[in-house]
Amino acid sequence: MRIAKEGYPFILTGAGLTAVAAVAGWKLASGALGLATLAIAGFFRDPERRVPDGEALVVSPADGKVVSIVDVSGDSRFVDAATRVSIFLSPLDVHINRMPVNGRIDDVQYRPGRFLAAYKQEASEKNEQNALKGVDEKGRLFGVVQIAGVLARRIVCRAKPGDNLKRGERFGLIMFGSRTDLYLPRGCKLEIEEGQRVKGGETILGRFV
Repeated sequence: MRIAKEGYPFILTGAGLTAVAAVAGWKLASGALGLATLAIAGFFRDPERRVPDGEALVVSPADGKVVSIVDVSGDSRFVDAATRVSIFLSPLDVHINRMPVNGRIDDVQYRPGRFLAAYKQEASEKNEQNALKGVDEKGRLFGVVQIAGVLARRIVCRAKPGDNLKRGERFGLIMFGSRTDLYLPRGCKLEIEEGQRVKGGETILGRFV
């Protein structure tokens, strides 16, 4: 199983504590620590995904559950956005974020904030977050926002302004429970609905028409 590199310090620490407890003869403690270490490894798993081929496709930027699909206008960060798709990632989901389209990253903006439950609507406005602004191959603007949740206290973004990324390519992760918002311009026909579960880099959210 592939593990995101950010997870190794946590996994190695857990494995070390498990070994110490085992050597000391603390069976219950070593068992509990061993299970916790396996759980942490699961949090940081980074599976390969089969990215769909085709023109004008938009894939999910994250694993999880679609908690809202709303019309937006007047957002100061994404002035051309018409729709926001919000995906909630539980502690059991894969936490890797992926590029929704082929395109270029124009800007990356971090904003500190609160740590409300990521499934709540107000998390999009109030929580700590990292916003990526980009443009696809046809000049269409889009945005992806990594949002911290109650447990998530670190957002990792490897993408930088000027980077050209492929659809489904990894660009970061959010540790433990979190949320990812995707901002799309007009002309994108969505093929998902609220309550649906999606896979990052694999599930088709919509397509431009």
